[in-house]
Amino acid sequence: MRMAFELQMLGVAVLIGLVHLLAAALAGVSQRGLKWSAGPRDEPFPVSGVAARLERAFANYRESFPFFAAAVLVAYLGGRFGTLTLVGSGLYVGGRIAFLPLYALGAPWVRSIAWAVSFTGIFLTLLALVV
Repeated sequence: MRMAFELQMLGVAVLIGLVHLLAAALAGVSQRGLKWSAGPRDEPFPVSGVAARLERAFANYRESFPFFAAAVLVAYLGGRFGTLTLVGSGLYVGGRIAFLPLYALGAPWVRSIAWAVSFTGIFLTLLALVV
């Protein structure tokens, strides 16, 4: 039996989150060093430039992913998969794939469009629950 596209997109979204985590961690280690990263981190050590943008992008991802995951799972459990969830999950994943490199590059307007695309994906997926 083949897995539904929306559930596949949920799996891809988890992978995107792991990419965010690794990118932010590696960029942070490059500025903070291994001693601080492996230590207790009692004192904050802010990063700058691309490393800071990657940390903010990951924070942004952590804000939106739970809503997407919940929307997909509720739609699945409620038997509401259809065109809206198909398009919505594709938009969310596509927007989030574009968001990370755009944020890392510091592209403000295009990055905001990518975020809006992913938000629209969540909205469409939720809309399927009431239509």
